[in-house]
Amino acid sequence: MFPVRPRRRRGRATTLVAVVLLALTLSPVHWMVTASLRPAEGPWRGGWFPADPSAAGYAAALHEQGGRLVTSLVVSLGTALLSLVLAAPAAHALALRPVRGAGAFLFGVLLLQAVPGVTVANALHGAYADTGLLDSHLGLVLADSTAGVPFAILVLRSAVRAIPREVVEAALLDGAGAVRLFRSVVLPLSRNALITSGVFAFLFAWGDTLFALTLTTSDAVRPVTLGVYDYLGAHSTRWDATMATAVLASLPAAVLLVVAQRHVTDGAARSVRSGRSATRGSASPPR
Repeated sequence: MFPVRPRRRRGRATTLVAVVLLALTLSPVHWMVTASLRPAEGPWRGGWFPADPSAAGYAAALHEQGGRLVTSLVVSLGTALLSLVLAAPAAHALALRPVRGAGAFLFGVLLLQAVPGVTVANALHGAYADTGLLDSHLGLVLADSTAGVPFAILVLRSAVRAIPREVVEAALLDGAGAVRLFRSVVLPLSRNALITSGVFAFLFAWGDTLFALTLTTSDAVRPVTLGVYDYLGAHSTRWDATMATAVLASLPAAVLLVVAQRHVTDGAARSVRSGRSATRGSASPPR
């Protein structure tokens, strides 16, 4: 009976610490939302909530940044689709058809994620200038996929290796070829990993600023992440429109994570295990 009180106290203390940390984490979101509803004079006036909220910032953001929101959506969806199209067959081959040097290849995939983005952006700028991909949706999709494809390969390979060996052998005994095995067995059983890879590829592209700033030279093809710069000037700042743009840019990512939360949690756990095992080689067949 005596240990109950200390346990309760520890539980309450843990809850209090969690609430404080959550409040600190959400404070920038609160400031962003309230600032978007304040008049254009400035976000610092008033209390915790605007006394006279105004939607003028959202009207300006939708009118001036609506096209860039569409551009971000097109580029992000294209990046997610391209990352899955390239990563899924590669992960299938690396997991079920191990070849010599696969471990070195996976280690190289991990190293690709450690390359500074500014280095990749500068290299792509020179290549795009020669091929005419500057200021194009395709150029941004290809650039953002450099982050989505390596991550998707690691996540999907781990998921494919987790498929029971008996299931794969049963499909092969039934006469399934490589394409049918991939389409009818691997893809359905890797649904969580596919969703996780697609979500993170989408988020990589949706939050990208470096590639968008380096590989675009006009306003024709610019994502919404660059839209906030239109409101930040040396002599005046439209804080309501700036924060309204930030809120609108945050909504798709937040909704996507909430909808796919269960799948992302499972897929992310597998990606951690795949990152630990990638450097140990992959010459052995799946268990």
